[in-house]
Amino acid sequence: MVFDFLRGEFIDVISWLDDTRDTMVWRFERRGQAIKYGAKLTVREGQAAVFIHEGQLADVFGPGLYQLETNNMPILTTLQHWDHGFKSPFQSEVYFVSTTRFTDQKWGTKNPIMARDPEFGPVRLRAFGTYVMRVTDPGKFMTEIVGTDGEFTADEISLHIRNIIVQAASQVLAGSGIPVLDMAANTTDLGKLIATAITPKVAEYGISIPEFYIENISLPDEVEKALDKRTSMGVVGDLNKYMQFQTAEAMGNPASGAGSAMATGAGMAMGMGMAQNMGPNMGPWGAQPAAAPHTPPPPPPVGKEWHLAENGATKGPFTEAQLQGLVASGQLQRGTMVWSAGMDGWSAATETELARLFSYQPPPPPAG
Repeated sequence: MVFDFLRGEFIDVISWLDDTRDTMVWRFERRGQAIKYGAKLTVREGQAAVFIHEGQLADVFGPGLYQLETNNMPILTTLQHWDHGFKSPFQSEVYFVSTTRFTDQKWGTKNPIMARDPEFGPVRLRAFGTYVMRVTDPGKFMTEIVGTDGEFTADEISLHIRNIIVQAASQVLAGSGIPVLDMAANTTDLGKLIATAITPKVAEYGISIPEFYIENISLPDEVEKALDKRTSMGVVGDLNKYMQFQTAEAMGNPASGAGSAMATGAGMAMGMGMAQNMGPNMGPWGAQPAAAPHTPPPPPPVGKEWHLAENGATKGPFTEAQLQGLVASGQLQRGTMVWSAGMDGWSAATETELARLFSYQPPPPPAG
């Protein structure tokens, strides 16, 4: 009984088996027990053991098997004033620090980053990605971040690291000068710039960021919708030809109803024409009608209609008579871009048949 009590009173084996994936620091539980002189310390690969004595950082041990004696605990020996050797138990806090990589750590901009784009002007950007974190200086990490926390996880420092990353990302993205539409092709270079900017800051906490990734850089939803519309217009090309194509497609598609409606209209027109042709030759009892009904003359043909382009917008359609008035008022100039059905594209007014409208107008006066 006495032997068991003495055996439990002094610790002679110190080790840590990590069965988690997010624990960065774990304190060896002594429960009031003292560490025996000559005790065995086992530090596995991916670990470091840090001794804290009376609130002060003492010795740090890397991977290996150690027998705790004065010759391999120089700092603790100095703190304890063990000048002439040491043979009795002592008390110190022992913390195990994981030095493995903590992967798939998330970062992202909580608020948009204001930047000046050479094409769109002021824009708001959002970005997010992942990074890998690793403790490179266990002693500094203990004194600067952990303190006396008995079990410290990656989540407890991820928010602070995220704030450092977002601050650096804001400066890099806003000052890169890269157009928004080209940033997706430069995420690797931008990620290297951000990683370089945060390296000195996280090193103050005994941490390094060996890998850093930008997964996406995006614009606000309303801006992306406007870009989608702009892209769609570019794909469509000539709007009039596109409308003609759509009409032809609808006529050829029975499900749309457009073809059957046009066929019905054509049949009605043919029926009316046949009735008009049979009317003069047929009357009651086969007799000729007294007189053919008076039919009004057909409406005059509609002249060609024109569209004008001005400040990125179109105006019209206008008849030539209306265009003559616009020439007189100066609203239609010789270089005004115009278009009418049948033209391949927009042309200056004087390059079309509208050139005759300017023959009655004097050219602009010579410079004084």
